[in-house]
Amino acid sequence: MVYDYIIIGTGIAGLNAARLIPEDKKVLILCKKEPIDCNTYWAQGGIASAVNDEDIKDHIQDTLVAGVNHNDKKAVELLSSKSQAAVKSLIEAGLQFDLNSKGKLAYTKEAAHSRSRILHADGDATGRMIHSFLLTQCKHKIVSNTVVNDLLIQDDICYGVQYFTSETQQEVAYAHNTIIASGGVGSIYRYHTNSTAIAGEIQGIILEKGLALKDMEMMQFHPTVVKGTHFARKPLLSEALRGEGAFIVDEQDNRFLFTYHKDGELAPRDVVSRSIFDYHKKTGSKIYLSFESFEKEAFQKRFPNIYANLKELGYELPYDKVPISPAFHYSMGGIETTLDAKVKGMKNLYAIGEAACTGVHGANRLASNSLLEGVVFSSIAVENSLKDEFKISYKNYTKDIKSYTRNNEIDKDIKNCLRKSMWNSASIVRNPNKIKETLVLVEKYLQEDVGRLLFLRLLTAKSILTSALKRKESLGAHYIKEN
Repeated sequence: MVYDYIIIGTGIAGLNAARLIPEDKKVLILCKKEPIDCNTYWAQGGIASAVNDEDIKDHIQDTLVAGVNHNDKKAVELLSSKSQAAVKSLIEAGLQFDLNSKGKLAYTKEAAHSRSRILHADGDATGRMIHSFLLTQCKHKIVSNTVVNDLLIQDDICYGVQYFTSETQQEVAYAHNTIIASGGVGSIYRYHTNSTAIAGEIQGIILEKGLALKDMEMMQFHPTVVKGTHFARKPLLSEALRGEGAFIVDEQDNRFLFTYHKDGELAPRDVVSRSIFDYHKKTGSKIYLSFESFEKEAFQKRFPNIYANLKELGYELPYDKVPISPAFHYSMGGIETTLDAKVKGMKNLYAIGEAACTGVHGANRLASNSLLEGVVFSSIAVENSLKDEFKISYKNYTKDIKSYTRNNEIDKDIKNCLRKSMWNSASIVRNPNKIKETLVLVEKYLQEDVGRLLFLRLLTAKSILTSALKRKESLGAHYIKEN
């Protein structure tokens, strides 16, 4: 059978695309683990949107300033101009955002936004609420525990995908349209806030096929992650906390961030992360997030899930300060796409969400633009694919179907070494010599008998390192320091 669509991934981008594809279309949605194993589910802060037509200009400007004008301005204009309609589509379908005391949408503010324009749901569980809602809206087939290991590409046409269904079994599925919504690269780094399913394998396939990744040096590190836990995915403390009054202090309760940037806690994420890194290195002081400006009842109501999660870890908010440190959070770089959400150079292959590099985020993503990007560009991909009505004939695909080994015995140790090396060389502050050392190590691992998934992950890591070496000057999240 040839599907009308194959969607890789069940985050906001993939599921919103599925919501918009007509029910009479044959759709196969492939999920690496279970549907909730995605970054959308863990998103706390909210979804940004221009509040009204007058705000579009300011939303664009805020996005460009945060992105250090490395953004594709046309993509940013597209994102903001479609933001109100994208949010309205979700609301009209039944999604409920939090309301203020007047029964109107409750917009809040986050760092680097010039005004309150962030919508949230269930206080601090926006991603989870959107994800749960989109799952209820999905009328198409989701197959869990399927790991894509190849794209069937020939003559600028994607004929479908090949994927593991178990440790040793793999299958092939054909489709007229393939939509990549597989997320970023989080598990390549030692410390991250991502689902452990997010590891950058699809980006490796893109490189293998001779297609382009873009801005892979632009990796964002979230400044406020709970320190001292042993979870693979580090607990995040939402940007919205600082937007509504939480602040960062050292052991002496000194709000040191103002010595780095006039906006203190509300400076762009790259600045805050780098400042924490630098201050800790210079002083040795532990860094904390303080909530003392909040009333307890108000805090519990606005941030119920953060309150409950931290209580389980032994913290009583808003009275206790919580130790924090930066961790990898988001990939601004990814699969290069055109403004119609197609993978550059391809006829029927789309990339949306964090897997894609649309150009909207530039060198540093503006807070809460990620969920918006997933909704806006998934709708663009579906709209354009329905208009194009591109059809394949699977018989025209004449390349061999390869048989891959999913994992090998040496993979675990190499994965752990890779995570540690990427954190030490290509994270918040980057030293070219350390990057070169890690690049040599990655090249060595690529020559070893590793499993297919690790091989693809290594290709993606190589792209991050190579891109970081090519950019000689600091820009946004890419910060070079020789010593």
